[in-house]
Amino acid sequence: MPINILMPALSPTMEKGNLAKWLVKEGDTISAGDVIAEIETDKATMEVEAVDEGTIAKIVIPEGTSDVPVNDLIAILAEEGEDVSAAASGGGAAPAPKAEAAPAPAAAPEPAKAEPAPAPAPVAAGPAPSANGEARIFASPLARRVAKEKGLDLAAIAGSGPHGRIVLKDVESAKPGAKPAAAPAAAPAPAATAAPEASKVSAPPSDDAILKLFAEGSYDLVPHDSMRKVIAKRMTEARQQVPAFYITVDCMIDDLLALRAQLNKDAPEVGGKPAYKLSVNDMVIKAMAMAYKAIPDANVSWTESAMIKHRNVDIGVATVLPDRGLITPILRRTEEKTLSVISNEMKDLAKRARERKLKPEEYQGGTTAISNLGMFGVKDFTAVINPPHASILAVGAGEQRPVVKNGELAVATVMSITLTSDHRCLDGALSAELIGLIKGYIEKPMSMLV
Repeated sequence: MPINILMPALSPTMEKGNLAKWLVKEGDTISAGDVIAEIETDKATMEVEAVDEGTIAKIVIPEGTSDVPVNDLIAILAEEGEDVSAAASGGGAAPAPKAEAAPAPAAAPEPAKAEPAPAPAPVAAGPAPSANGEARIFASPLARRVAKEKGLDLAAIAGSGPHGRIVLKDVESAKPGAKPAAAPAAAPAPAATAAPEASKVSAPPSDDAILKLFAEGSYDLVPHDSMRKVIAKRMTEARQQVPAFYITVDCMIDDLLALRAQLNKDAPEVGGKPAYKLSVNDMVIKAMAMAYKAIPDANVSWTESAMIKHRNVDIGVATVLPDRGLITPILRRTEEKTLSVISNEMKDLAKRARERKLKPEEYQGGTTAISNLGMFGVKDFTAVINPPHASILAVGAGEQRPVVKNGELAVATVMSITLTSDHRCLDGALSAELIGLIKGYIEKPMSMLV
């Protein structure tokens, strides 16, 4: 029987992806675990492994195709001993997720009536959605394979993984013959009550209305790529939903620059090259790591039901991509790492970020972040928190400024840093204590080496 190869969900939030490259062609024999394609998400290019073995009977979606929805059919696989031509013509007739979603609109007109509909009616109107969503079932490749071997319906299994994703243990504990859960009868109610609220929010001007403000022929239109859309969405949500406040301090960094120069000068050689080359940013990351470790109440994330208190300090570092996009690779467990390890790991992450080769776990999550615009000559600025982080540190350029030392005017290299805090998690005094500790480590950098 032909096996449908579907567009995979490479992260819990992925809805579409670009099929960048096929690494197999029609007629090729593959085994489970073979890399068959490269998929571009908004953040990275990832390799897709085969779940089943057989022969590629038909490639449905050609390489280079953009915005392929998750769970869309992209290829057909003929099982061992199966006629390849028959599989190519017989496969892909009705992918399961699409078939389940089709009857759902039948119940849509019911909530529009002035009189409440009988409770059982919406339930009987169509097939119930799966435990993980109406049209898509998020499951790991291994879970899908085991479910197929056991003859289990994934739609009847509730996932315990991130965002309801079905993992292996869910399949192993599932009972054969379980039926998909019925849709709650009360589901349409929120839509009816939410409608009046939605009408109060003024809609943004349309694209046409904006374009009419400019003379025809005086501009070029550059369509948004998926990364820019995600950045715009997340930053808008952060501004609207996170009650942020800002604290700025100035740090004298002459001692830090001197220590950095000495450490780089004394770096041992490995393979004819220095084992490390520290940057100011590496040393600020180390200062952050030690400050958050010392004040664990600041190393948190907000949820509506509880405060997530993180055990490790995982710092995201904002990295500009060649196409003007932005990504934040995560340095994990920074509180345990030396300056040289932080420096080398950051260089590796930044390189692979620019090549769009990061794995999802290398840019998702994290407990706080740093954004450094000092290399562009920016004196100071405020950065936008990227949830689930509760804070972000904005770092400006080090510059010569007049200061007062021991009652006398002097010149020092000064760098301004600004901490943006989520007021739901961090109060003013806690943020002030945190940034004061970061400043202390920066101004007395030898303390980061002990």
